[in-house]
Amino acid sequence: MAIPDWPESERPREKLLKNGAANLSDAELLAIFLRTGMAGKSAVDLARELLKRFDGLTGLFGANEGTFCQVPGMGAAKYAQLQAVLEMARRALEEKLKTGDAMSSPKSVRDYLRLSLGDKKHEIFVAIFLDSQNRAIATEELFNGTLTQTSVYPREVVKRALHHNAAAIIFAHNHPSGVAEPSHADEILTQSLKQALGLVDVKVLDHFIVGGGSAMSFAERGLI
Repeated sequence: MAIPDWPESERPREKLLKNGAANLSDAELLAIFLRTGMAGKSAVDLARELLKRFDGLTGLFGANEGTFCQVPGMGAAKYAQLQAVLEMARRALEEKLKTGDAMSSPKSVRDYLRLSLGDKKHEIFVAIFLDSQNRAIATEELFNGTLTQTSVYPREVVKRALHHNAAAIIFAHNHPSGVAEPSHADEILTQSLKQALGLVDVKVLDHFIVGGGSAMSFAERGLI
């Protein structure tokens, strides 16, 4: 049965307008983006197939164009639309970090990092440079690594902090394995960076590890 033939209370668009986007399932939200299904499949059916094929939203968002377009009913135009939506969301979150206290809105920081790092296939080490009011000055990808290891040099991090005249920093890196848990090496690195930056009066406020659709906070774990 096509979605227009469903009871109004069950249609994704109507449910969103009545109850808010947070009350819809992943498949229902994706169905609104897709707009139409295929012969014999509603947009919700197609959305469920996409989520199953890519193992959830994170996998779908991280799919490259070739893989995405292999799915029947998908194509370059739909891929471009999806990437545009993701980039707008990332930029909106970045704007929020630049105009407000990053430490007063940890959810915004998490969401921004998940969108920025969640789909990466190799490790990337990121720094968010903050002013004295904890507003984001700039975000930089400082180091790139392999699937299992990234070489991070405290001296280079200090140089970038001084370049931006930062008062504080939030670090983040991803675990392509999908496990958002700190390794012993991650903890040692964080303390080394904290000590090096302390010499130039720059505070390390947090270090996030992104993986498997989540972001683990060192500060919340008492590791900073």
